[in-house]
Amino acid sequence: MKIGLYFGTFNPIHIGHLIIANHMAEHSDLDQIWMVVTPHNPHKQKSSLLDDYHRLHMVHLATEDYPKIQPSDIEFKLPQPNYTVNTLAHLQEKFPKNEFSLIMGEDNLNSLHKWKNYEVILQNHNIYVYPRLNSGEIDEQFINHPKIHRVGAPVIELSSTFIRESIKNGKNVVPMLTNKVWEYVEHNLFYKK
Repeated sequence: MKIGLYFGTFNPIHIGHLIIANHMAEHSDLDQIWMVVTPHNPHKQKSSLLDDYHRLHMVHLATEDYPKIQPSDIEFKLPQPNYTVNTLAHLQEKFPKNEFSLIMGEDNLNSLHKWKNYEVILQNHNIYVYPRLNSGEIDEQFINHPKIHRVGAPVIELSSTFIRESIKNGKNVVPMLTNKVWEYVEHNLFYKK
């Protein structure tokens, strides 16, 4: 089975994430999309993150109507902070019959050369790239790379940061979240301060 790994803190998961994940599930050769909830991104301050299990629960709530999209807590069990290359090695060992690929925005492709052991990732895994408005210059080595596949997904410029700030400032974000995620956020008073 071909599985696309869509990594994120999902703090919170929003409709932009779902649009990209569903597009990859329906319009690429991937069989399933796993939304991998990152417990601690080495490039983000942990203090700004909701508890890991709250974020995982919101991914469950957001994806329950999408049979090809599954939440994953695989990184919760790995040493922190964790790197993508380690997660991929762990998954390949745990599920040897599956073929794992990465899903990332063009903005992440720009910094791929800074990732730990990015050459190993490219050697062993395909990368599916979706467009972003402000992606900057793509490193020349990635432009025609046989393992990098550009997917004409919709351009979504919506961020979890914007949603958190909007909630904090008392703005209505209902259209940006699924109903169940919004109800969970509201019930728990998340992002109010």
